[in-house]
Amino acid sequence: MTTTTTTATTPVRTVELTVSGMTCAACSARVERTLNKLDGVRASVNYATERATVQAPGDVADDVLLGRIRKAGYEARLRGEDDADLGTARVADLRRRLVVAAVLAIPLGNLSITLALVPSLRFPGWQLLCLALAFPVVFWSALPFHRAALRNLRHRSSSMDTLVSLGVLASFAWSAWATVFGGHEAGYWIGFGPTAAGADAIYLDVAAGVTTFLLAGRYFESRSRRSAAGLLAALDALAAKDVRVLRDGVEHLVPIGELAVEDLFVVKPGESVAADGVVDSGLSTVDVSAVTGEPVPAEVGPGDRVIGAGINRDGRLVVRATAVGAHTQLAQMTALAERAQARKANVQRLVDRICAVFVPVVLGLAALTLAGWLLTGQPVRDAFTAAVSVLIIACPCALGLATPTALMAGVGRGAQLGILIKGPDALEASRSVDTVVLDKTGTVTTGRMTVTGHYPADGFTSGELLRWAGAVEAGSEHAIATAVVTAAKAELPDLPEVTDFTALPGLGAQGIVEGREIRIGSPRLFPDVPEDVGEQLAAAEGEGATAVLVAVGGRIAGLLIVRDVVKPSAKAAVAALHELGLRTVLLTGDNETAARVVAAEIGVTDVRAGVLPAEKAEAVEALRAQGARVAMVGDGINDGPALATADLGMAMARGSDIALRSADVVLVRDDLRVVPDAIRLANRTLRVIRGNLVWAFGYNVAAIPLAALGLLNPLIAGAAMSLSSVLVVSNSLRLRSFEGSQVSAGL
Repeated sequence: MTTTTTTATTPVRTVELTVSGMTCAACSARVERTLNKLDGVRASVNYATERATVQAPGDVADDVLLGRIRKAGYEARLRGEDDADLGTARVADLRRRLVVAAVLAIPLGNLSITLALVPSLRFPGWQLLCLALAFPVVFWSALPFHRAALRNLRHRSSSMDTLVSLGVLASFAWSAWATVFGGHEAGYWIGFGPTAAGADAIYLDVAAGVTTFLLAGRYFESRSRRSAAGLLAALDALAAKDVRVLRDGVEHLVPIGELAVEDLFVVKPGESVAADGVVDSGLSTVDVSAVTGEPVPAEVGPGDRVIGAGINRDGRLVVRATAVGAHTQLAQMTALAERAQARKANVQRLVDRICAVFVPVVLGLAALTLAGWLLTGQPVRDAFTAAVSVLIIACPCALGLATPTALMAGVGRGAQLGILIKGPDALEASRSVDTVVLDKTGTVTTGRMTVTGHYPADGFTSGELLRWAGAVEAGSEHAIATAVVTAAKAELPDLPEVTDFTALPGLGAQGIVEGREIRIGSPRLFPDVPEDVGEQLAAAEGEGATAVLVAVGGRIAGLLIVRDVVKPSAKAAVAALHELGLRTVLLTGDNETAARVVAAEIGVTDVRAGVLPAEKAEAVEALRAQGARVAMVGDGINDGPALATADLGMAMARGSDIALRSADVVLVRDDLRVVPDAIRLANRTLRVIRGNLVWAFGYNVAAIPLAALGLLNPLIAGAAMSLSSVLVVSNSLRLRSFEGSQVSAGL
C-alpha cells in the first residue's frame, strides 16, 4: 500500500510493507536499520504486527525497498488484502510442526528417561530408536529456528533464534556423539552402561522437549497476536462491499467502489449504511454501536447525518453520500488505528536497542559459562548443561513482545469503544496529565440552540406563541430561528404560512401570519416590555440564556428562552475526571455569566471565559507554564492550536478537520464520558506495558545467573522461556476486557 505527499523539494511516499520471517525484536531492529541506510528513507518496523511503515523519496522504488529487506534475509511484500491469509497459513504451519514435535517428544522422553534409569528394561538398539524419534523434531519441527539462525549467520548477526538453534543442535549433537562414540563410564554413555547416573548426560529428550515448548510458546503467541490485531481488523470488516445506488428511480446493486459523492443510495432494513451521508427520505433507527460504541440506536429522518457501517434497523432509507471510500469516518478510524500500531513508544525504542545487543551478549555469557565450568575442573557434561541452559533461558521473546502486544490490544479495544488513539505517544502523555481543559460550545454543550422554555403574556397561550413564532422563523436560516421552528413543529406539526416576511439583521424578523403582524427578535427590538415578561427576561439573561420576544400587532405576546444546552453526559464525565484526581477547567469565548451557569451545572469551578479563538492556545500554554500537564478536549476550528499545544489533545469526531488533525486522541462517540474512559484506558495500557517490561527484564536478569550456576536444566529453561512470552501476551490481552463508563453503568 502506497500513498504520496509532496514537500517543497521532493515527493515523499509512505509505503506499507508486510515483513515475514521476523522472530523477535532484534529481527525488526535489523530490518529497520537496513531500510534506514537508504538515503532519505525513514522506516519503522513493528515485530508484533509484522509491518513496516516506510517514508521514502519518490525516486526510491518499491522494488528497492523489498530487495533490501530480502537481502537481509526476510520476506517482504506490499501490504495487501491477503495478508490475513498469510498470517493464518503461518499459524497453521506452526501448529503442524508443534503436533509432530509433541507426538514424538512424549514417547521419546518417557523411553529415554525410563531406560536410562532402569537398565533392566533396555533392549538392543533402544538408543538408536531414541535418535530416530528425536531426528524429525530437531531437524523438521525446529526448522524455523535453524533457518533464522542460518540467515543471521550469513549476515553476521544474531537473534533469539540463534540461541534456540544452537541450544537444540548442541543438545542433539552431544547426545548423538555420546550414543555412537561415548565410553562406558558411569553417568556418561547412553548405551548399555551399568548405572542410572548417566540419565543427566543425555539430551535427546531435552532437544525434543525444548523444541516442543518453544514451538508451543510461539504458536500460542502468534494466535494471541493475531487476536489482538483482529480487534482492529474487525473495524475494516464492517465496511460494506456492495451498495444499492438509486439512478432514475431504479435501484442498482454495484460494488462499493462505484459509489460517488452526491449519489443517492438505498439502505433496506437489516443492511449496513454503505457510506457517510445525509438522509434524503425515509424514517428509521440506525445502530452505530459497532463504529462509535454508542449503545442506543439513533432515530434518523430527512436531513439527519448517518455514518458508514451503521445498521439500519427499521424502515427504508434513501441517503445522499457525502463521503466515500477512504474519506468515510470508518475508513479514517481504521487508518488512524493502523498508523497508531506502526508508531513506536519511547520505551519500545529503548527495548529494540537493548534486544539488538542482547543476543551477542548472551552468546558471550554462554561461552564464558562453558569456559568457567571447565576451567574450575567441573565435568564436561555439567559445563555443557549450564551453557545450553544460558542459551535457551535468555531468549528475549518476552522483552520484544512486552510493548507492541499491549499497544495492539489497547488501541484495538479503544477503537471498539469509540476512542481512537493515534499513537503510543498519546498513551505516554496521558500518564502525567493532571488537568483537563474542556471547550464549552460543541464539546460540553450540544453546539445547537434549543428552546428550553416559553412564557406567554397575559391573554395569550403557549400554543399561540409557538405557532406564530415558528411560522415567521420558518423563513429564516439563523441558528436561533432553527431552534424556534424545531420547537414549534414538535408541538404543532402544521405551521401556517407567512407572508411579507422581512429579516431584521441583528434584531430578528417579522411577517404576516393569519392576517396578524408578527414580530420576533431580541429585547432591543421592543422598547416597552410588560412587567411580568420583563421578570422572565431578566431571569433568563441572568442565567446566560438568550431571550426571544414575540409581539402580535405591536403587543408583546410572550417570551421564548433559547440556549445551547449542556450534553446529558457532561456532568457524569466531569465527576469521573474528578474521581481520577484530575483538575477540570472550562475554557470558552462566551461571556462570563453563560460560562458560569454551564460550569455550575457540570461541576467545574475553574472557568476561563471571554477567551478569543487565538487566545485558547495561550491559555493552555499558561497552564503548562504553571506546571500543569494539560489534556485539551475540543471540537472546533478554533480549538486546533490549543489541541496541538496541550500535552494531550482530544477531539470530538464530529468536530472540524483541523481539530481532528491536531488531536492525539479522537473521540468518536458523542458522549463526554469517553474522555475519562480514554484516560483510564491509556493508563491501564501503560500499566500493562510496565508490568510486561518488569516481568520480561526481571525474568532474564534472574534466570541467566541461575542457568550459568547450573541450577536450571535446559528442558526447564525452554519451558520457562516459552511460558514467559505467553504470559506477556496473555497479560496484554486482558485489555480486551476493559469496560467503558456506559458499559459498566449498564447503559
